Amino acid sequence: MKKITALEVQKKNPNRVNLHLDGEFAFGLARITAAWLKVGDVLSDEKIAQLQNEDAQEKAMQQALLFLSYRARSEKEIRQNLKKHEYPEDAIEHTLTRLRDNRLANDNEFAQAWVENRSTFRPRSRRALTMELRQKGLDEETVKQAVSNVDEEALAYETARKRAPRFLGLEWSEFRKKLSDHLARRGFPYSVVTSTVTRIWNEAHTEDTHFEDEELT
Repeated sequence: MKKITALEVQKKNPNRVNLHLDGEFAFGLARITAAWLKVGDVLSDEKIAQLQNEDAQEKAMQQALLFLSYRARSEKEIRQNLKKHEYPEDAIEHTLTRLRDNRLANDNEFAQAWVENRSTFRPRSRRALTMELRQKGLDEETVKQAVSNVDEEALAYETARKRAPRFLGLEWSEFRKKLSDHLARRGFPYSVVTSTVTRIWNEAHTEDTHFEDEELT
């Protein structure tokens, strides 16, 4: 058994306190974890271990919230970040449970948000989105559901429409190559690329020669 002889707020981090036992510094605790402690309390080894475990859980939660403050994350990303910061496995699992309970970690919602964000700002094909979501650690059913409503033709058209102005001064063959390459790098399938490139060219050259999709082959 050890007696608490001092509880001091840390100078560099006012959200943590230094715990002194029997006249010597023992370890730091989050203020929320130390809230019910007072000088004179006697702690058993089991209680000390419990406090340290609760502190690890609280620190892991704060790290996860910081990580999430930049953008939404998949559970795999959160887990990898906490492991990188060397939190124990039980603290990581406890943190993920708390995040799920507060709807701060939800792979289904993350996948939908990822697809919507990509479609708005950096359009990708269904195949490219599938690869990205798999890399985030999402299971196949979650990925499949997230990309099921992706309209590749609409996304390809919007992507090409924004890119095309810089190529409009080129001849058809060069225009076709550059815009096709741009769409292909975003993973759009050949059939979508060819029809989109032709559509963009024809819309921009209403009084000139029009081309059909098969002429791209």
